[in-house]
Amino acid sequence: MSLVTTPASKLATCATCASTRITAITMTLTDGSIVDFVSCHACETKSWKQAGIDLDISAVLGKAQKHKVSV
Repeated sequence: MSLVTTPASKLATCATCASTRITAITMTLTDGSIVDFVSCHACETKSWKQAGIDLDISAVLGKAQKHKVSV
């Protein structure tokens, strides 16, 4: 069996250090927002984006928060 590799020119890179050693995940938060999370293994930068716009962690936490419904 052979391994398929992505050419270096097609790899995503860290916006801070340009490393290709990143983890990138797209997820849907509790409020329905679709966000992209990127974590760099080289410089440890973490970032969140929604529709290409940077989000700070407090905005992400607010969107991910579960709200109690009182009955």
